[in-house]
Amino acid sequence: MSHPKQAAEFNADLERTQWHDETLWLVREKRDTAAGSVPGWEDLRERASQIKGNALSRLDDYLKEFEQKAVSNGIHVHWASDAAEHNGIVLQILKDRGAKHLVKSKSMLTEECQLNPYLHANGIEVIDTDLGERIVQIADEAPSHIVMPAIHMRKEEVGDLFHDHLGSDEGATDPDYLTEVARQSLRKSFLEADAALTGVNFAVAETGGFVVCTNEGNADLGVHLAPVHIASMGIEKIIPRADDLGVFLRLLARSATGQDLTVYTSHFHGPRPGAEMHLVLVDNGRSARLGQEEFRDALKCIRCGACMNTCPVYRRSGGHSYGWTVPGPLGSVLAPHVDMESFSSLPFASTLCGSCTDVCPVKIDLHGQLYAWRQKIVAAQKAADRPLAMRLMARVLARPLAFRISGWFARRMLRRGWTPAKNSMLSDWTSSRDLPSAPEQSFRSWYLKNRKVQ
Repeated sequence: MSHPKQAAEFNADLERTQWHDETLWLVREKRDTAAGSVPGWEDLRERASQIKGNALSRLDDYLKEFEQKAVSNGIHVHWASDAAEHNGIVLQILKDRGAKHLVKSKSMLTEECQLNPYLHANGIEVIDTDLGERIVQIADEAPSHIVMPAIHMRKEEVGDLFHDHLGSDEGATDPDYLTEVARQSLRKSFLEADAALTGVNFAVAETGGFVVCTNEGNADLGVHLAPVHIASMGIEKIIPRADDLGVFLRLLARSATGQDLTVYTSHFHGPRPGAEMHLVLVDNGRSARLGQEEFRDALKCIRCGACMNTCPVYRRSGGHSYGWTVPGPLGSVLAPHVDMESFSSLPFASTLCGSCTDVCPVKIDLHGQLYAWRQKIVAAQKAADRPLAMRLMARVLARPLAFRISGWFARRMLRRGWTPAKNSMLSDWTSSRDLPSAPEQSFRSWYLKNRKVQ
């Protein structure tokens, strides 16, 4: 998977690229306004980071405590070492109850595990009930953002999609109308569902309960109508105490969309009378990540998407260009753990500006981890074309005479109208960048002439 090639396809539509960039930056600005309205915001971030650090340092203890409390609450707890085991457990729960229709609220973990195609192949109908997820499901696409799954699509495209699949009026683009069409279509699915599946935003070791945060109420509607509730949870979602929830709930929505709080913050502590609740705890590489000190903090992530909204590369390359479940800076840190060779281009899809680190509500050093991955990838000789370019640059920078000559030559060519974008060796870099005008002289020349001037 080559991020530059995938990004070039997205950038071919300049209008889409522009509004994608502007829309996500607007969300980033809303985040800043919301954060600025909370006294002690930076203290909240620090506290959240420390709580998560504590949870990771004692992850086994907290998970055991959580399981014990959850079981005592009447929740069936399952453990899955990887995606295949997770999918098999979910399928078996559905088969044991004769379930054929599943409604699912947003869950990036099930996207990671490729649950939908697995269940479809085994005769289970899966309907995504989050509006953005439903849009991309109908379009047969993956989400391009973990909070706004269909952010890459124009309302005209959604209108055409709904006309073809849901019978909406041809040419309709009004968001309220299209939302109502989706709502009416989903109502039948909710009423006919044999089971409902949700993700988990936070699980509390102290109580054995878990929290699901949504803005549409689809998770609540699904689990309160269906006789079986299945919750899929990555093991890193654990927090120690109920008192800790307030810290994360104040950070999550503000970081994600600039809201004070998600519209629905639903607490589950056990099944309702006559119903079943199953919780699947999934590792899928997380334990291995926990053992890597320089990358461990990535497990603190609360999946707010703030790093994506601020990243200049993500905003102008689109989520699908990353080729993995989680795009943007976080995905560029996580994906090489899965397959360093296949995702070797992702850590280089960054300016290392540090904006992702600045907005992260749990203070993950994302740009530092991206830099660490670059070093590992280059050392493993998995970085396409970069080692040769870096070695050539190192030779020039290490030799003052070579540096002065190359600088003189580049200035001379640029001032004569030479355009690097027309040079095949440089076009990949310069096709989306503008170079400043070349100066008449180097800084060294200027300094030698002016160093005695007071």
